[in-house]
Amino acid sequence: MHDFTNKTVIVTGGTKGVGFGIAEAFLNAGANVFICGRNAPEQLPSGAGKHAIFMAADVRKAEESQALIDAAIKATGRLDILVNNAGGSPPVAAADAPPKLTEAIIKLNLIGPMIFSQQAYHAMCKTANGGSIINIASVSGERASPGTAAYGAAKAGLINVSRSFAQEWGVDNVRVNAIIAGLIKTEAASEHYGGEAGIKLIENSLPMRRMASPEDIANACLFLAADSSGYVSGAALEVYGAGEPPSFLKMAEDAYKLGQ
Repeated sequence: MHDFTNKTVIVTGGTKGVGFGIAEAFLNAGANVFICGRNAPEQLPSGAGKHAIFMAADVRKAEESQALIDAAIKATGRLDILVNNAGGSPPVAAADAPPKLTEAIIKLNLIGPMIFSQQAYHAMCKTANGGSIINIASVSGERASPGTAAYGAAKAGLINVSRSFAQEWGVDNVRVNAIIAGLIKTEAASEHYGGEAGIKLIENSLPMRRMASPEDIANACLFLAADSSGYVSGAALEVYGAGEPPSFLKMAEDAYKLGQ
């Protein structure tokens, strides 16, 4: 059990889905947790008898991310951990993507986390213990991402940025790592993956026969942020249940069965 008592954590996009799960995990481990989103949630993440503190902020706006850091430090006197979780993209064919949409996707998934990390670094490097920054990336950043090309490019950039920042900031004991997340089953999964029938088909194609849960990603965050992982920096931790098997293998297997 990791102990984050008296540590201060910011989780972007912590009002729902994976971010909500990450926030609850840190709360249950004793941390003071601040979350942000563009709209206040109906329910706040909770754990160990307390709730996360919400502050409205758009991570694409540097002045709003800085305001959140300032508020967390004013309330607790410190910033120990930043989890850049906010992100996403609507599906759109590469040939049809409007320039403004492409720019918005890159800003949300790459530029916003970069600037938030820079701001967090300046707060963390002032303490002897430094801090931990965790960027939630995606398998889309490691493979082709048809239908979400800008998102995949941004996540690939986020993995590279994590390694670059880790090398620059290691001297100040500010660690930076990425989590390469696979398919995740959240409250929005049904709409995204074609309903329960679609989810079942996808899960049956995966090595572990299930998608990741928010808890799986949260546990990886606890590991990377813990003092016991003090020499883990610049890592890209793959949390995707052994990955997605090549589709041609399944097609070849089905074709072979049909030929019997």
